[in-house]
Amino acid sequence: MDLQQLERELLPLTAYAAPVIFGSVLLEFWLTRHDEDHRYQRHDFWSSVGIGAGSLLINGLLKTSVFGMAIFFSDLIPWRIETHWWTWVLAYAVIDICNYFAHFTAHKQRVWWATHVTHHSSEHLNFSTAFRNSWTQHLKLIFFIPAWLSGLNLVVLLTCYQINLLYQFWIHTEMIGKLPRWFEFFFVTPSHHRVHHGSNERYIDKNFGSSLIIWDRLFGTFQEEDEKPVYGLTKPVESFNPVYLNFHVWADIWRDLRQARSLRSAWTVLFGPP
Repeated sequence: MDLQQLERELLPLTAYAAPVIFGSVLLEFWLTRHDEDHRYQRHDFWSSVGIGAGSLLINGLLKTSVFGMAIFFSDLIPWRIETHWWTWVLAYAVIDICNYFAHFTAHKQRVWWATHVTHHSSEHLNFSTAFRNSWTQHLKLIFFIPAWLSGLNLVVLLTCYQINLLYQFWIHTEMIGKLPRWFEFFFVTPSHHRVHHGSNERYIDKNFGSSLIIWDRLFGTFQEEDEKPVYGLTKPVESFNPVYLNFHVWADIWRDLRQARSLRSAWTVLFGPP
């Protein structure tokens, strides 16, 4: 498969979903406008919008590179898995578990945390918080190399990638309570993701799943929502500037690397805990 064929066959699902996403933000804004605890805060909202706009621009600029990377690794392996209904299920599971490990690592190693910290910078949780995608998040695409090497159809994989990304939008809200137990057992819900965004001691580094919570249950990172979450970072960032929120950890890393006196200390700066 060449680049032109991939771009031609892949539907831009995120663009099709845009009216639903923006409509959901407006609806949540309207429903919470008189609620002091849950209503949108002006500076926080525009910070999220600024971060999201920058992320969309970068996504557009890097789209061809992302597709090229997927094709490069896919071409390295000699086998192909014929597309059936069950390969869609398999492809989605592969994308989801790659996302789980990318997310897990981003909370455990400082250099990867720098690509993710922006998403946790808000002290509120609403649909606009989902816009806070780091401008350097594409570095985490290396975690999806196993997917590109699987032999599954790239159109199927990248479609599942888009669906997975879109799924994550609706879980950023306090307006949806707990859902039926069977659903909460298999799928990530707003309740699960509120835990993930909580800075409560018992909530830190829990619920990394993007759409399937079963990975957290299997790998011991699951936590039920059993106390009110306190959102944001354990060391709050006193800024609403999108540029600062995207690069303040990178600046800290660069400062510490300049002070490192050995390869071991440099390695710790990059891959030690955040």
